[in-house]
Amino acid sequence: MNRSSPSLDTLFTWIRTESPTSDRAGVNLMMDLVVAQMQDVPVAVERIPGTDGLGDVLVLRAGPQTAEPGILVMSHLDTVHPVGTIESDLPLRIEGDRLYGPGIYDMKGGAWFCLEAFKDVARRGTAARPITFLVTPDEEIGSPITRPMIEDLGRRSAYALVTEPARDGGQIVTARKGVGRFDVHVEGRPAHAGSRHKDGRNAIYEAARQILAVEAMTDYARGITTTVGMVSGGTAVNTIPQHCRFPVDLRVETVADGEAVTAALLGLKPQNPDFRVSVTGGMNRPPYERSEATSKLFDHAKSLAAEIGFDLVSAPRAGGGSDGNFTAALGIPTLDGLGIDGDGAHTLQEYGLISSIAPRQKLMTRLLETLR
Repeated sequence: MNRSSPSLDTLFTWIRTESPTSDRAGVNLMMDLVVAQMQDVPVAVERIPGTDGLGDVLVLRAGPQTAEPGILVMSHLDTVHPVGTIESDLPLRIEGDRLYGPGIYDMKGGAWFCLEAFKDVARRGTAARPITFLVTPDEEIGSPITRPMIEDLGRRSAYALVTEPARDGGQIVTARKGVGRFDVHVEGRPAHAGSRHKDGRNAIYEAARQILAVEAMTDYARGITTTVGMVSGGTAVNTIPQHCRFPVDLRVETVADGEAVTAALLGLKPQNPDFRVSVTGGMNRPPYERSEATSKLFDHAKSLAAEIGFDLVSAPRAGGGSDGNFTAALGIPTLDGLGIDGDGAHTLQEYGLISSIAPRQKLMTRLLETLR
């Protein structure tokens, strides 16, 4: 596939259709494009209205009509870039082999060509098992409305394939950290910063002490990281702040570490009884640990890639979570990072490599045809 390929024009349309998670209309326009892509193909299309202000969900089914466990393929069409990014900070453009644009790498490029592979297999009737292709609107915020659906479909599947972007140089993903999200609220006592300073209890000051305790939970040797990326508090420069809030991002490699750090975070206590500290949240995505079954699945994919003409390499455990975390935690052999190669996810330098599309599309086609 090259820059003048007619198929690439379709991908350009996908990129121009901006679809941040919070923009239900934009996400649903993307779902419309997928439905149109499935026209005149033996694919059953089920469209489920989104809830909580989020976009719709698509469940596409093809392959043999049997009761045996099938293949679950998962893509998300929501992005992190706000509407208008393509007109200003990250315009659609091609520079050599790089195709730039919001969401191209994470993960419209991979979703698009994997849907093309799915469509081709459906049209030719060459699927080895029943295939369910789940297209979701909410992965970038933790899949709050689709997690139950993912887990339900996962339990009925023999394999799960995830079209998240490839890692450095096209590496496949066979393990990911688990992800936790927490919100901390510190309450102190308000007072005038000039005339009644000693009567106040500064919530921001106490929050700073709590943040030091949270950040100290990071343990690189065990693969545990805790991050406070935002802080909000106070009402005026001359007022002792009564409230301060901050979220905590947690990443862990094992279920046991997730439980231990979750308990520590939920158990945070004020260092002074004049303050109150409350914590809510928990693990958002369980750890995706590489099982023996996933290793066998990777070995199969590696042999297929060799037949196609490229070397498939497994990346070290990825720090970011995906919907593959949910299926892997259920014991379903899960292969992730099957999408486009490139770099710059969630940044204004995001790009995909055009040259990676054709071979990786062939890999997805062959997986759907050979996983028995």
